[in-house]
Parts: sequence; structure tokens; C-alpha cells
Amino acid sequence: MEARGPGATCYPRRRRWPLDFARVFDRVAPVLDERGFPCAVVGGLGLHAYGHSRATFDLDLVTLSEAQAPLVALLEELGYETVHRSPGYSNHSHPDPEWGGVDVVYVDARTARQLFAARTRTLKLGDRDVPVPSAEHLIAMKVQALRNDPSRELQDLADIQYLLGLPDTDREQARGYFDKAGMADWYDKLLRRL
Repeated sequence: MEARGPGATCYPRRRRWPLDFARVFDRVAPVLDERGFPCAVVGGLGLHAYGHSRATFDLDLVTLSEAQAPLVALLEELGYETVHRSPGYSNHSHPDPEWGGVDVVYVDARTARQLFAARTRTLKLGDRDVPVPSAEHLIAMKVQALRNDPSRELQDLADIQYLLGLPDTDREQARGYFDKAGMADWYDKLLRRL
């Protein structure tokens, strides 16, 4: 796993987690590629591309809404159990730790155009350079996840604070995501800590 982009850090290729991220991505990516669905890494690995490494035990991806049916079918063929599925999200768990978990965020075409046009980093997974969304889009996803599941508060707020502290992060754009989610007070609290 190697992060690439301005200010990115690189880590030696050694297994730190039971999940083999490159192996899982190599099985998922062809299904998306064949159908022309863009895909990016988000979550813990997305943060890694910005120099913020933390333990993560699942592969988090974002792709188009239309990719959901073929992607869920593939994951189930690979032995994953679909734990949760909604129009904007699916969560999958495998009994073998090397296959781990896969979480997927599904976005509409308009959001995808913005998200994939604004990417600024890539992450090396095996032989592939995988796009990573902009820090602002990672913040937007974290804010949405936090709004949907307040039990994620500690980790998500720490991740958002890190991203807000990066020199190139557009804080006004980030504030807009908090405002839209009705969480402007959290944004103000995080800024005071920077």
C-alpha cells in the first residue's frame, strides 16, 4: 500500500492488518471497470493517502448508484454476507479475515462527477493506482456517516479534524457539509481545536 500525491506518505509493503486490501480490490475492480463505473477508495485507506494512518479492517469504496446490483452480486459470490443494503450504502462481511469487510457508498451521477473530478490523490493497492476523493469530499462522507450513526462520533470527528487541519482543505466547503447536515456546532468545535 503506497499513498501518492502532494504531501502523501509512503509505507512499506507489509501486512499490518488481516485484510488483504489489494487482493480484495483486485477482485472487485474488474466488475466496475467492465461496466464503466468509476470507483475511489474512502474511509481509513482514503485517509492514509492524506498521511493519516490508523487501523482499519474494511475496504471502503465509493462508486455510482448503478453499480450496486452487480457489485453486491459479486461480493456475495465471493462469500460475503450483505449485512446492510440501502440505496446509498452497502456493508459486507466475510468469514475469512483475509477478505474482511467491504463497505460501499453509492452516489448519483451529479455527485460522482464532482467527486471524481476533484480527486487529488491516489493510493497504490497491489499494481493499481486507485483514486482517492478530495479531503473535502472525504469530510462530506464522514459528516453524513456521523449524522446517520452517532456512535461513530469519536473516530469520525478525529478524522474530520485531521482533514480540516490540512493546508489545502477548503474549510468553507467543509462548513457547507456540516451546515447541510444540521451539524454546524460540530464544525465550530473542531475549528476551535485546530
